[in-house]
Amino acid sequence: MLDMPPPPNAGGAIEHRLDYADGNRRRVFVTHIETPYPKGRLIVSRTDTRGIITQCNQSFVDMSGYERGELIGQPHCLLRHPDMPSVAFRDLWETVQAGRQWHGYVKNLRKDGGHYWVFATVVPNIRDGRIVGYTSVRREPSRERVAQAEASYKEWIRS
Repeated sequence: MLDMPPPPNAGGAIEHRLDYADGNRRRVFVTHIETPYPKGRLIVSRTDTRGIITQCNQSFVDMSGYERGELIGQPHCLLRHPDMPSVAFRDLWETVQAGRQWHGYVKNLRKDGGHYWVFATVVPNIRDGRIVGYTSVRREPSRERVAQAEASYKEWIRS
């Protein structure tokens, strides 16, 4: 996964280094600009069993700030925001790899360094009794629950 270039007009963007579970590292630039969730839309993506994006809808493309061709074939963690604790993703992976649905509030990183919040449901895609990938459907999150998640995530990162 490539480092993120500094966003244009990056005044106030903060550089972070992210370490991923697979041993990769990535430099990202983060602003405090939130893109509101698009009313009445679902953000949908599919990955293989390793978390590599295989399909995504236009809402996913629009919210991420990437072109579809920049997303397909990339690890879904491309959108990982540094404010998201790794334990949240560990729980997600343990749950879906066990064949169960996972639900949670996620702060995603946009290509421009901004972010957006979602309420995500991730389900394993099962064919002939085995998991062949995952589908994630994101909905507009409750702002009250986002505030709760944000406070919890800050606490988890500190500990």
